[in-house]
Amino acid sequence: MSNDKSKIKVMVGLSGGVDSAVALYLLQKEGYDVHAGFMRNWDAIANNDISGNPTLLDPACPQEVDYDDAVKVANELGVTLHRVDFIKEYWDDVFTYFLAEYKEGRTPNPDIFCNKYIKFDAFLKWAESLGFNYIATGHYAKKEVKDGVSYMLKSKDHDKDQTYFLSQLSSAQLEKTLFPLGELTKSEVRAIAEKLNLTPAQKKDSTGICFIGERQFREFLKNYIPAQNGVIKDINTDKVIGTHVGVYYYTLGQRRGLGIGGLKDYSENKRWYVCKKDVKNNILYVANDDHDTHLKSDKIMLSDVNFINTPLKNGTEIKVKLRYRQKDLKATYYNDENGVYLRFPEPYFAVTPGQAAVFYDGDICLGGAIIGDIYFQEIKVN
Repeated sequence: MSNDKSKIKVMVGLSGGVDSAVALYLLQKEGYDVHAGFMRNWDAIANNDISGNPTLLDPACPQEVDYDDAVKVANELGVTLHRVDFIKEYWDDVFTYFLAEYKEGRTPNPDIFCNKYIKFDAFLKWAESLGFNYIATGHYAKKEVKDGVSYMLKSKDHDKDQTYFLSQLSSAQLEKTLFPLGELTKSEVRAIAEKLNLTPAQKKDSTGICFIGERQFREFLKNYIPAQNGVIKDINTDKVIGTHVGVYYYTLGQRRGLGIGGLKDYSENKRWYVCKKDVKNNILYVANDDHDTHLKSDKIMLSDVNFINTPLKNGTEIKVKLRYRQKDLKATYYNDENGVYLRFPEPYFAVTPGQAAVFYDGDICLGGAIIGDIYFQEIKVN
């Protein structure tokens, strides 16, 4: 490939937010031949709920607002903006998985599979079909190439680092990707946007479901998984101490929004935490002490294991994140006759089936997997 950056074509995923806008500007400043692509992956009318009714819950679709902002950014920076639909791909590869996991009582992270199948697969293939050499995004991550091999590293801004969400990428996907924000902090990105007077300079970060936007989550999920009230039980006494609005809507370790507390039969009214979900019988189990053994795991089984480069060997000691922005934890990776799993040197709090376990060697992201069954001292937590 030519070393002349003006001959290298880059398609930037422009979301309408500040990060992708600044990523676009930085690549443009470096001299690349830059275009922008806006992905439309959710159709609130076409994606009907379980009873066949439209699920447009907002008076204005957040995605269309984002598109309008993307148009403004493209005009401000003088680049061509393309719009592409991946509605079917998103539904088939991301949203159906998201719903299936919730129906099993797990807590999925759709952003991880959105990256794997949409942003770095469907979008990449589409860009390549148009003759582009690379895609780029506003993710906070770094790519380093050593001896022809691409490695993904944590970004300079560890608080905003997003390698956790990129852990299912392949080496081939990484090779074709640029991360312009890897050496910047969020505050530096904001400052660049403000200096350029870009439309999303003060736009708040998106915290909603990938491509669906920010909604009242329980109300949104009820469109696809009907709510069914049930009982909340103290896992240590099996006593009913409250009611819930549907076990699917809670996650392990959750302590807010349970509607219990101040119970007269408990001399110590400590905080209550969700520790188990019995989907079959619609029972939510809680424990009232964060040191309770039902809330801690020292072994987890893994599925959807992905290594960006070289697979780990059985018995390798690594660092792992079990949820976004969690500190790196010690673990040992195993792949033997018992399956693929991690063991921890001590029990960790509220490890959640359906979330990602992401592997690290220092700042290098090695890959990741999805958390399956969890154990405490070899006792499976059902």
